[in-house]
Formats: sequence, structure tokens, C-alpha cells
Amino acid sequence: MDLLDLLKRPEGKTLEFKRDLSSADGVLRTIVAFANTSGGTVLVGVEDRTRHVRGIAEPLDLEERLANLISDHIVPRLVPELEIIPWRRSHVLAVQVYASPVRPHYLRREGVERGAYVRVGSTNRRADRELLEELRRFARGEAYDEQPMPGLDSEALDFRVASESFAPVRRLRRADLQTLRLVTTHQGRTVPTIGGMLLFGVSREQHFPDAWIQVGRFQGVDKSRILDRAEVHGHLVGAVEEAIAFAEKHAWHGADIGRVRRRERWSVPPVAIREAVINAVVHADYAQRGAPIRLAIFDDRLEVENPGLLPFGLTLEDLPRGISRLRNRVIGRTFHALGLIEQWGSGIQRMMAACRDAGLAPPTLEEIGNRFRVTLWLEQVGAPTLDKTEGTILAILSDGTGRVTSEVAKVIGLTPRATRTRMVRLVERGLVREVGTSPQDPKR
Repeated sequence: MDLLDLLKRPEGKTLEFKRDLSSADGVLRTIVAFANTSGGTVLVGVEDRTRHVRGIAEPLDLEERLANLISDHIVPRLVPELEIIPWRRSHVLAVQVYASPVRPHYLRREGVERGAYVRVGSTNRRADRELLEELRRFARGEAYDEQPMPGLDSEALDFRVASESFAPVRRLRRADLQTLRLVTTHQGRTVPTIGGMLLFGVSREQHFPDAWIQVGRFQGVDKSRILDRAEVHGHLVGAVEEAIAFAEKHAWHGADIGRVRRRERWSVPPVAIREAVINAVVHADYAQRGAPIRLAIFDDRLEVENPGLLPFGLTLEDLPRGISRLRNRVIGRTFHALGLIEQWGSGIQRMMAACRDAGLAPPTLEEIGNRFRVTLWLEQVGAPTLDKTEGTILAILSDGTGRVTSEVAKVIGLTPRATRTRMVRLVERGLVREVGTSPQDPKR
């Protein structure tokens, strides 16, 4: 274990510093939280605010004491790695805790209902009833949205709405409902799953009253003055498109060209907005009650947040590397079949690449309270990344009059099809606005 490297890092989801063992309960709560969440390291003998190494006296005795505390007070049994690390003229005790396959762990004397903790940022949070159930499902390898709803039958799903959602992709058959796990067999009956009801349920909000999207455009950088708002209560597939349309409506700004010409462009790449909204819908914790998915647009940023922390075993640092765990398998499977998700784990990477290519700051990813938030920043921090052909296309369009694809193709020397591919990429990056709406549109 590289102590010097750990000391350079602040406390967070997988790291905590402890001055000593004078408060053993605090150390035990952290160990429980690490085991229940994503693992982590506790360093005993380090000041938590300054990261100053105080060291520990009698390291062997302290190691034995902590091992006994863990054995006596944490259930189910947990065996982290304890290591005494030399530091100058003293020592530090490192406790390496791995994410556990037998969650939830808890403090014996507090019981499972009050003694189970999870890690949120650099703090330990007592797991409420919903989190305890999620910990148990995770240990069993189950997804919340794959669970049956035995009080209903298959007619609780609106097959017409499901068919219309799939119409642009393929014809939906009744048998596909089983394949996608929109319905399942429970005690000899075909019943909808939670995911099926969330996606296409006839009385969806009766069972899941917070499964909708709240969207708003605010003046300035806080929520003191609202300019526009809407509540999107449609089925999730359509709700995604409505929320994205709202964001796109408010995501334009003008750039003056000369004295009278004006060229419009996105203030944030459409592909980044799309990935943020889809990510929120697919990964939301629909077992939580009290708040919907939210999309908020300010003068300097766009925020998309959903109920639910990151799935257990994931950290914020994992996301840019394409590491992902699907919380809602039915919703994810259906979105993949609809072409809304291209490849598992690639959404955050596409979002970050789109912002980088548009010259924007990287998105901020946060766990706040019991919610996950993506913030897309609108301020330019650099020039967009363009190759020679893309630069030529933007120069052609810079007078603001607009060009059809065939006209651009003649100038850049590519086929209309190849030019169209280039133009679509520029639209996704927010550098070009598409006016035409179909292949037959003369403005396209």
C-alpha cells in the first residue's frame, strides 16, 4: 500500500483518516459503510483535516485491538486486511476493506435496522429501509425492476403504447414482453414486472407516484426566479424525448457574425444532454419516494439529477473509465432494444467527449444526499476541437443563411452521404443546427 499516495488524496467515498482509536464506534461505522458500498481504506494515525501523520503508539497492540473490535461488533463476519505501515519514526495502521458480497453488514448492538451504514461522499449514512432492501437485492444479484407485481395481470401494461415506442425500430410481439422481462411468470400467472409498469403501465403513477421528470429554466445561477417549467408525466420512453426537447429549447445562444448576421449554436452539445437524461432515467432508484427526476437549466449550467446513489461497488472515479453497473435491468434492456443506449457504460464517456470537443469544461458528477447529479457547464474554456473538413463546414455555414447537404458536399469534395455523416456529428456536438426534420425536407 502506497501511504504517500493516499496522503495526497482528500477523504472521500473510499478513504478516511482517523487520528486514533479513541472513538472506536466511528471507525467501525466507517468499516461497515465501506463494506456495504464500494470498499475503502481507513488510515489510523492521520489527522483527518490536515492529513498530518501523528503516528500510533504500540502498533501491534492497536492492530490486535482493532481486529477484535471488528470481529466482536460487526455482523455478518467481516475480515478486512490490516497492515502496519512504517512512517519516519512512527507507524500508521491501514485497514483495507473490500466491497462485501454478503451485504448488509451492521453493528451488532444497534441491529440491522439501525446499525447498517453506507458511504456517501466522505460521510457515513445510516441505511434506511429502502437502502437496506437494495443492499439485500444486490447481495442476491437481483434488480428492483425485475421483481414481479403479483397483484396485477399482463393487461396492466399498455401494449399499444409499447408497440408505438418500438415502431421506429421493429414490430413488437406479445412474446417480446417476456424476452424483455416486461412481464414474468409468478406462481403460474403472467404478471408485469416493476420495470414493465414503469415503462408502459396503464396506471403507472398510481404505483410509482414519483416516476416522472420535473424540468425548469431559471434566471441566473440559482432557483430564486423561474422562467419556464413543466412536469413530464408521460411513459418513460416518451418522457425522455419531452425532457430533451425542453432542454434543447432553452439551450440556444446567438453569436453575432458581422453587423447583422446571426449564427445560432448550442450552448451545450445535444448528445451530452441526451446522455445525461437517459442516464438519469435508466439508473434512477424508483424504490425511493419523495422526489422525481429533475432537469434544471441555469445561465451557467444544466443539471440532471435522479433519486438514488451510485450502484454499490461503483465510485465516481469509475464512471469516466466506462465502468458501469445497471441498476434497472428491464429499463436498460428495453432502452437498448430501442436504440436509446448504444453500449453499456459508454454514456458518461460520450457525454464527456462531447463537452471536451465543444470546448466546454468536463461535466461534474456528484452524489448529493441520496441523489446522483450530472452538471453540464455552459462556459467555453477552450476552442472546439475540429479537423480541417469540419472547420471548412463551419466556415461555409458561418454567414447564417443555411445550406443543404448537397451544397456543402460540393465545396468540401465529399459525397452527400459522407457529408451528411459529418454534419450529424457537428449537430451532436452543438456546433451546427439542423433545420430539416426528415430526408424529404428540402432544407435538410
